[in-house]
Amino acid sequence: MALKTTSTETRLTAAGEASLTSLPGVGPAVAEKLAARGLLTLQDLWLHLPLRYDDRTRLLSIADLTLGVPAQVEGRVVAVERGFRYRPLLRVSINDESGAMLALRFFHFSGAQAAQFQPGRRIRCFGEARPGSHGLEIVHPSYRFLAEEEIADLPAALDPVYPAVEGIGPGSLARIVGRALDRLPPDDTLELLPAALRAELAMPSLRDALLQAHRPPPDADVALFASGRHPALQRLAFEELLAHQLSLRRRRVALRAHGAAPVRASGKLSHLLEAQLPFALTAAQARVLAEIVADIACAEPMLRLVQGDVGSGKTVVAALVALRAVEAGKQVALMAPTELLAEQHLASFLAWLEPIGVPVAWLAGKVTGKARAAALAGIASGQSAVIIGTHALMQEAVTFKDLALCIVDEQHRFGVHQRLALRDKGLAGSKVPHQLVMTATPIPRTLAMSAYADLDVSVIDELPPGRTPVATVAVSAERRGEVIERIRVACAQGRQAYWVCPLIEDSDLIEAQAAQSTHELLATTLPELRIGLLHGRLKSSEKQAVMARFKAGDLQLLVATTVIEVGVDVANASLMVIENSERLGLAQLHQLRGRVGRGAQAASCVLLYRSPLSQMARARLEVLRQTTDGFLIAEKDLELRGPGELLGTRQTGLAGFRVADLIRDANLLPVVQRSSDALLAKSPELADLLVARWVGSAARFAGA
Repeated sequence: MALKTTSTETRLTAAGEASLTSLPGVGPAVAEKLAARGLLTLQDLWLHLPLRYDDRTRLLSIADLTLGVPAQVEGRVVAVERGFRYRPLLRVSINDESGAMLALRFFHFSGAQAAQFQPGRRIRCFGEARPGSHGLEIVHPSYRFLAEEEIADLPAALDPVYPAVEGIGPGSLARIVGRALDRLPPDDTLELLPAALRAELAMPSLRDALLQAHRPPPDADVALFASGRHPALQRLAFEELLAHQLSLRRRRVALRAHGAAPVRASGKLSHLLEAQLPFALTAAQARVLAEIVADIACAEPMLRLVQGDVGSGKTVVAALVALRAVEAGKQVALMAPTELLAEQHLASFLAWLEPIGVPVAWLAGKVTGKARAAALAGIASGQSAVIIGTHALMQEAVTFKDLALCIVDEQHRFGVHQRLALRDKGLAGSKVPHQLVMTATPIPRTLAMSAYADLDVSVIDELPPGRTPVATVAVSAERRGEVIERIRVACAQGRQAYWVCPLIEDSDLIEAQAAQSTHELLATTLPELRIGLLHGRLKSSEKQAVMARFKAGDLQLLVATTVIEVGVDVANASLMVIENSERLGLAQLHQLRGRVGRGAQAASCVLLYRSPLSQMARARLEVLRQTTDGFLIAEKDLELRGPGELLGTRQTGLAGFRVADLIRDANLLPVVQRSSDALLAKSPELADLLVARWVGSAARFAGA
């Protein structure tokens, strides 16, 4: 949506978008180093906030120094000692009027630097005192020499310490940021939040917030800054969250502007499938299905995320929705990130749809030759109404006749480019297909509110009846023999088991049991069992053959890498052993555990770990041991790992906040949502400027 350029926008562009080479001391070489850190304009430097602050506003006597607390002292050089024990050493002793002595110790220094330390010279230095061999010492202090009669003023504000920029010293960087701050325009030019909103939230102006964040007064509560709770930082966090929210809302508006073909059907085919299912839909499945059916009946494109815990029944909901599109004479594409997962969907759809007369097409990288040509022809002619595949669905040679619904499973594994590529396969004039994205990784509410503001979210929060919770235990790898015996007993009773390893081959760099060596060990220890091996380097046909044997019960134990994390469904498998569980994240552990407990019999998961456990690993295993609720696990995972890893690195621009923290600032999200709606309705030009300030080029995929 093109907006008329306002005078405010012009002033902001002139003030904030000025090149850094306009600053004194920033030539092309320095600008290049700043650019490598993503610092291109004055505005980038304004938002490059300090990591911490040093208090050089006061002088302490050497006698009053406290261990471990950074402080500033002033004294005279008493003695200088250069030596070389294990490495070069410069030790400078100073004292002050208190009579106490302090050692300054340097390991990296030049001859010219050492020569400056002459007995009797006045020196002011800053650093953290610690115990030394001859009393207190500061290692590599910052310092400056004072002239004999010089009265050196103390700064009026705390000294900011910024995130490092390679090739630029901390002092130089602080001076560059300081010069950029001197160019801050007045409030009326810089401010983008409406005055009424700022008054409602009791927030300072942006100019005041930036100056407080970069130059806190000596009496500032440094702990509040460190925790991110200071009003200045909360002001900046709010604006950043608001900008991201606006970016996603604009993406949604841009998508809705395209329009879509309404998909309306009587539901005859989906009712046929429901009648043939050996189970009834849960209330949650029925509710989500109704939400999707209402969406696709509209002339605006659906963009809905369906999330549900492992085994909650998302696939059958997708099949029922697909049948609505088929009945309306349209095509449906279901894309999965791996061939193994896509093949699982293919098996389910074939079992459900073919008995009611709906053929299912298959397209993946391994489909070649005549089979590929036939698949492409069926898709192009419209003869194939339901097409299941991998990234192959997005290839240039694939042409749909009338694609009305795109279903993307485990959507966080795809980038924005890929979602766009599949959607564009269904472009018909100004109309685009409806999009349904699914994930078996429960998303915490705070993350969904901020990262998926462009989506309508449905939650299947109910497991099918008869599912029993998976009993989970954490066991030291030293007790591997006991675990192997447990597998022997379980398989002798007719049950099946998984043994999951993080790696395919042994590695000297990572101490992890590899699938191949574990397979050999178990085959030797359990010769009476039929044991299979599954990993990502097998050919697709080999993977399929191994999974078919395991599903048929021909294999009793399957040794695998995390390739089985999603999509594998074997009801008789009731025991899961996860090797090196301390190396995996909570979400991945929960996904793997979800491969068992899919039948009516009791299931168990054994988390094998190697000692010593880190504090985070211990916390993860304890969470898994205490609960099987995927949403509780997701909240804890967000708390432990942060949003970046949960969303996946491909979700660029959604988690890379400069100031905001989704956990700490969750209380801001409801007012962020309300404010974004109001700004888009009343002041779209301000919304554009906010997005440009905080998100910039990350908003370029506005139609995704």
